[in-house]
Amino acid sequence: MRGTEMTDKIRVLQEQLGTIIKGKKEVTDKIIMAVLAKGHVLLEDVPGVGKTTTALALSRLMGMDFQRIQFTPDVVPSDVTGFTMYQKETGTFVYRPGAVMCNFLLADEINRTSSKTQAALLEVMEEGRVTVDGETHEVPKPFVVLATENPVGSSGTQMLPESQLDRFMVSLSMGYPDHESLVEILRDRQDTNPLDHAETVVHKEELLKLQEQVQKVYMDDRILSYVADLAEATRAHALITLGLSPRGTLALCRMSKAAAFVDGRDYVVPDDIRKVFGDVAGHRMVLESRARYEDRSARDILDEILDTVPVPKVEGA
Repeated sequence: MRGTEMTDKIRVLQEQLGTIIKGKKEVTDKIIMAVLAKGHVLLEDVPGVGKTTTALALSRLMGMDFQRIQFTPDVVPSDVTGFTMYQKETGTFVYRPGAVMCNFLLADEINRTSSKTQAALLEVMEEGRVTVDGETHEVPKPFVVLATENPVGSSGTQMLPESQLDRFMVSLSMGYPDHESLVEILRDRQDTNPLDHAETVVHKEELLKLQEQVQKVYMDDRILSYVADLAEATRAHALITLGLSPRGTLALCRMSKAAAFVDGRDYVVPDDIRKVFGDVAGHRMVLESRARYEDRSARDILDEILDTVPVPKVEGA
């Protein structure tokens, strides 16, 4: 695909997703960016605002093999990774694939299950493979995990550990639709569900090529230095106990490249980084207890860091 064809494909994908998920273009665009950057997405919000519908719509529009696992306290790690079974006829052990053997995994209500089962996702999210009984199995490519969670404090929920949160490239929140979008949703679903008419816009093979192109987006040394300055500022802030890790900093670079690519550029400018900084860094921050007393959220502190760290001057910005 040539550059213009790629841009057109992404634009059509954005438009089609917008016909299903009303009034949430900023959120859905960032989910598309994360997929292009080979990242995983965490959607945190109250039930019923469209988290699961977004996952279903995106998998259909991208033509990806879809699996869904509804996390509950009785889900075990083998449900996620698969297991080996002894086959009496052949006298051998055979691998039975788990939910992760797909292109697009919806991990629904991930914070309702045990820590052991959550940990089963770690290897596959980071390395694209699972190890079962000493044997390694590669997952299909492309591979995306979109996990949903209800706010901590909801019945039966528990906080995800930092090691799990760090595997998600971005954490986003859908929020309730505005009045006009809600009216559109009610109108569109009187007779049918728009999701039923979703057709593939970008095929799996095309998505792999798009991901390759995103990796090639150029980042000037001044841009890389700006990313490092932001990461170091999170670690030095008085209200942050745990700042942006090297993995998180790399995720910020990849997400910034995707933001530039979606915007039709083959180079990153500071605004690309500023656009996604809060989404990449917010869920990775561990705050001092004093921040709670001062009613400061991670996003508030990250906005303050964006305002204080000098922005480099780069041609084209």
